[in-house]
Amino acid sequence: MDNELEKAQHQKAMTKTSSDPVHCWLVWRKAHEAASDYLYRGIEETGISDTDFRVLEALLHKGPLPVNIIGPKVHLTAGSISVAVDRLLEKGWVSRVESPDDRRVRIVALTKTGKDLIVPIFRKHSAEIARLFADVNPKELRILEHFLKKAGKRARALAEERSKH
Repeated sequence: MDNELEKAQHQKAMTKTSSDPVHCWLVWRKAHEAASDYLYRGIEETGISDTDFRVLEALLHKGPLPVNIIGPKVHLTAGSISVAVDRLLEKGWVSRVESPDDRRVRIVALTKTGKDLIVPIFRKHSAEIARLFADVNPKELRILEHFLKKAGKRARALAEERSKH
């Protein structure tokens, strides 16, 4: 029964003839909110904060980085990233050293303890993302990624244009 209902809803959605950007935005926003709620709860279950997760994940995938580079990558202000790095340093999850090239720059890196912590958490997070997209085939994922990139680039260009005025 549910399968038939899903098929009917899918057919209705696929035969919709209007291309309403407002409706598309609402669907996108609701999907983002639902996915975010699900994924953030998964991170909370691990016992680390969203902020700590973002910083540790960036260091896991990008390697050691200057503090001032990490902040924008994980959407934290200069003050917030400093507090986050101090907290992670206290917990022994990261190290912070002066750059050999510029003493004003501090390089942050995962410690073994930090890496041992974030690797299984990120593995869990990745599995939850895969679960989220389980009903989407690879072709649909590529199409979704293409259109999200296109919309993101357009939004960024519009925002830059707006900030000039």
